[in-house]
Amino acid sequence: MKKKLTRFPSELIDTAESKYMQAAIEEAYKGITAGDGGPFGAIVVRNGEIIGRGHNRVVGNNDPTCHGEVDAIRNACANLGTFDLTGCQMYTTGEPCPMCLFACKWAKIEVIYYGATIQDNAGIGFRDEVLDRMSGGRDGFEGYLIPLDREGCLKLFDIYMQMEHEDY
Repeated sequence: MKKKLTRFPSELIDTAESKYMQAAIEEAYKGITAGDGGPFGAIVVRNGEIIGRGHNRVVGNNDPTCHGEVDAIRNACANLGTFDLTGCQMYTTGEPCPMCLFACKWAKIEVIYYGATIQDNAGIGFRDEVLDRMSGGRDGFEGYLIPLDREGCLKLFDIYMQMEHEDY
C-alpha cells in the first residue's frame, strides 16, 4: 500500500552536496506531497542567489507543460521582470525532458545541473527517454548538461514511488 506523507523525510535532509540541488529536492517534495505531479523540482540561480523556484504541476494544474523547469523559469522571469535569464543556472532533480531542455535554452540559461538521469526518469514511469530519441538526443549539449547529486535525487524518486501518486 502506498503511503501519504507530509513531513519532509529525514532521509532527504542534507542529501545533496550542493545547497541549490538540496533546495530543488525540497521544492520537488513540496510538489509531490501536494499531489501536483512527479518528483521534479527546479531552482534558478543568478550570482549565487535563488531567483526562481518551481516543481512539476502537471497533475495539480492539469497542464502537461508545467514541468519543474518550466515552472521555475516562469517564477524567475516574474521575479526579475524579464524573459532573459542570461547569467543564470538551473538546478533540477531530473535530467530535463526535451521540452524543458529547449525552454532553458530559449530562456538563455547558461548551464543545467541535474540529479537523476533520463534513464532514471524512465525507471519511475516517465517517457522522457522516448521523446528524447524523437528530438535527436543529447548530442550537442555537452558542457550544458552537468550531472550533480544523483544519489540524493534518487532517494527522492524512491520516496515518490512509495507515496500515493497519480501515474501519467
